[in-house]
Amino acid sequence: MNNAEDRSNFAVNIQNICKKFGSATVLEDVSFNVAEGETIVLLGSSGSGKTTILRIIAGLETPDSGSVILHGRDVTKLPARERGIGVIFQSYALFPKMTVEQNIGYGLRIRGKNKKESAEIVDELIKLVHLEEHRRKFPSQLSGGQQQRVAIARALAYKPEVLLFDEPFSALDAQIRVKLRAEIRALLKQINVPSIFITHDQEEALELGDRIAVLNNARIEQIGTPFDVYNKPETEYVATFLGAANLLLGVIHDDNFEIEYTRLALGFEADRFAEGQSVKLVFRPEDVVLSELGNYPPKTHYLINGIVEETSFVGAYERLSVRLEYTNRQPVIVTRPKPEATAFPLRIGQKVEVSLTAWRVIPNFALASERAGKVY
Repeated sequence: MNNAEDRSNFAVNIQNICKKFGSATVLEDVSFNVAEGETIVLLGSSGSGKTTILRIIAGLETPDSGSVILHGRDVTKLPARERGIGVIFQSYALFPKMTVEQNIGYGLRIRGKNKKESAEIVDELIKLVHLEEHRRKFPSQLSGGQQQRVAIARALAYKPEVLLFDEPFSALDAQIRVKLRAEIRALLKQINVPSIFITHDQEEALELGDRIAVLNNARIEQIGTPFDVYNKPETEYVATFLGAANLLLGVIHDDNFEIEYTRLALGFEADRFAEGQSVKLVFRPEDVVLSELGNYPPKTHYLINGIVEETSFVGAYERLSVRLEYTNRQPVIVTRPKPEATAFPLRIGQKVEVSLTAWRVIPNFALASERAGKVY
């Protein structure tokens, strides 16, 4: 695909961005696209480069190389005020001595909009974010979630081409975060503005994003839908950062994953690997099924026997630690929903069959530099 096609098909096109601060590489050849109305979440730990990407898109940092294309327009060298981008910061940055409606209308006023037109836009936005009863309140009189909605309405007032969210929910408590995430996602679908979030919260990324880009050591390790990134991780980092994961080291032999005295048929996945290649089997705790010996359920794939070492009650589910036979490795973690745990209670020391409903096989790279570093 040539550059002209890239620019015309996406609202945001980030091309081969590199950035260093002194001798430290913060971003290395980062590329991704955002479609009109799409929400992308940049997920990574502290220092992974996600904040720097956001600042480069916003025009607050300049890349060493690469381009930022917004709706077909190269804005790489333009100042922030000329990019048409709305930024919602972690702290909301509301003016404490302005009411809700004054905060929302501030950007319109400094851009020279007449009072009547500004008032109409403010009224529309207040209704959009459901703050009709709070329009004359000051930020100190609002909850954290209400302040967040004011910040979004203020950013929308001048019709930005792109919205950027800088860890917008981190200052809120857990219950408010869950409720507000659902509200913001519904709002973004309604206004159809391309949006980019940055976060280190895996649950937040899964709930908010149409796609998730997982960053690690200045590069995008994987980008895809929440389902694909969670269930089909391309690297060990993605598998372990986005939720809990069990990993077993083995080799490919005759289209099977082999580990000591057990093997697992890979089917079509075997085509991705060479005979004798060192690989890791990745499976989520909820993809493990435990059963009595000689009685593993249909539509599951038997892996190996194991012994229950620990059980923990965690409300809606039970978490178990199971040591696999013939392997001198860390126990695997298993989660079982409450109905299953009640119907088939397990005790410490009990021998069980361990089967899988789903898994992923990834290459076993000895060095980080051997990683493929794919971009989708």
